[in-house]
Amino acid sequence: MNAEFTKVFELTLSEKLQLLEDLWDSIALIPEQIPVLDWQKEELAKRKAAYLQNLGSGSSWEAAKERIRSGQYGA
Repeated sequence: MNAEFTKVFELTLSEKLQLLEDLWDSIALIPEQIPVLDWQKEELAKRKAAYLQNLGSGSSWEAAKERIRSGQYGA
């Protein structure tokens, strides 16, 4: 491992979490550079087709958050 990067392991948990957040934010600035794999494109196309066949099958973001918070993941 690069000696420069080994310093990361010496950070506190809080500092590591902040570093992760900062890295993720920097990646999010360039979404066009994040590769989408063929199997991901196929899965998205399959889900879109299923949704278009039954437009009432989706949930609002608020309803989905509520299910997640209440532990009803599969509902």
